[in-house]
Amino acid sequence: MIILIYIITFFVAVAVIFYFLGYSYLFSGISKTYLRGKMSANIDDGKLFRSNIIHTSKPVLWDEHPDYNKKDLPKDILDDLAHSNTASFLVVKDGKLLHEQYWNGYNKLSKTNSFSMAKAVTVMLLGKALEEGKIKNIDLSFSEFYEEFKNKPFGRDLNLKNLAQMESGLDWDENYKNPFLPNAKAYYGRSLIKATFSRRFKEKPGERFEYQSGSTQLLGFAVKKAISQSLSSYLSQKFWVPMGMEQNAEWSVDESGMEKTYCCIHSNSRDFAKLGQLFLNDGKVGNEQVLNSDFIEQMRTPTKKSEEIYGMGLWINHDNPIKHYYFLGLQGQYIIMIPEHKMVIVRTGSYNNLPKTDRGRPDQVKFLVNETVKLFA
Repeated sequence: MIILIYIITFFVAVAVIFYFLGYSYLFSGISKTYLRGKMSANIDDGKLFRSNIIHTSKPVLWDEHPDYNKKDLPKDILDDLAHSNTASFLVVKDGKLLHEQYWNGYNKLSKTNSFSMAKAVTVMLLGKALEEGKIKNIDLSFSEFYEEFKNKPFGRDLNLKNLAQMESGLDWDENYKNPFLPNAKAYYGRSLIKATFSRRFKEKPGERFEYQSGSTQLLGFAVKKAISQSLSSYLSQKFWVPMGMEQNAEWSVDESGMEKTYCCIHSNSRDFAKLGQLFLNDGKVGNEQVLNSDFIEQMRTPTKKSEEIYGMGLWINHDNPIKHYYFLGLQGQYIIMIPEHKMVIVRTGSYNNLPKTDRGRPDQVKFLVNETVKLFA
C-alpha cells in the first residue's frame, strides 16, 4: 500500500513539473497515440481533435474516363503501395478519373489527414485574400497584423512572402519524432498562439530556405486576421463550394478555434484530387476563375533559395525528365500534378518509415510519377 502511494505521488509530481515547464500537451499526445496503439500522429486521428467544418454544397462527382479502372496496376507499383501502407491511389487524366483503388478498409468516402498538404491550401487562402484586396500585398510585414512582433529581433523584417516561401528565419526544429520540440506542442497542445508566437528568430527573414510548420502557422494567423472570419468558412466559400467538392471536410483547431494551418485537413481522396486539378487548370473550375492564375504560377515556381525544390506551399521537381510539382504531407500524403500529361496523382496512407528523400522530396513521388505515366500516358 505504501509503495502504491509512493508511485502515485511520483507520477503526480512528474505531471506537475511537466505542467509548469509547458509540457502538459504530452499527456494529450500520449492519450491520442500510445494509449490507442499508435506510435505517432496518424491519418485517422481527426475525430480525436476539435475541428471546424469546411462545408460544400451541390457536390459534383468526377466524370469517369472511358478507361476507368480497366488497367490493373503492375507489380512494381502495387508492391510499392503495399509496402508503404497505402490507403488510396487515384489517377486523373484529362480532367477525368482514370484509376481509383483503396486498401486496408478505406474507400471513396474515407476522410484522412492531409498533414502538411494543408500548407499549400493555406497559401491558396493567402492568394484569395490578396486577390480580394483583404491583404494589400504579399510583401506586407507580419507585424502589421501582430504588433508584438515589432519588438522581436528580426520581427519587423518578417513578411508574408517569407512565410509562404519558408524563408522566415524562425527558430523552429521541424522534427516529428521528438515530443519536446515545437511540432508536437503545436499538434497536441491547446494554444497555437503559445506554440508559435513564443518562438524567436535565429536569422534575418528572407536569407535562407528552411521548411517549417511554424512559418505556415504564422501565415494562417495573418490571413485569418485579414479576412475577419474562420479560415474554414473562407475555404468553404472560396474553394470547397465553387469546386463542387463531394463531401464536407474538417480542419483541426486548437481550443480557441484557430485552424492548424500547417496541417490537418481531413478530407477524401477524390476531393484532394480536385485541388490538384485546379492547378492543372490554372485556377479555373469550368468557366469560373477560382484562384488568380498569376498567383497559381507563383506558387509553383521554384525559389532560388530553396535550390529550385520549393515554391509557395508546393514542392517541385524539374530535375526529373517528367516535370511535376505537388502537395506533400507527413507519412506520404501526395497530390501530384504532371502538366505535360494533364495528370493528377493522389496517394494517401501511413508510411511510418519515412521514405528516402532528395532534400525533402520523397523518392516515392518520383517513382509514382515515372511509373504511372509509363502505364497511363
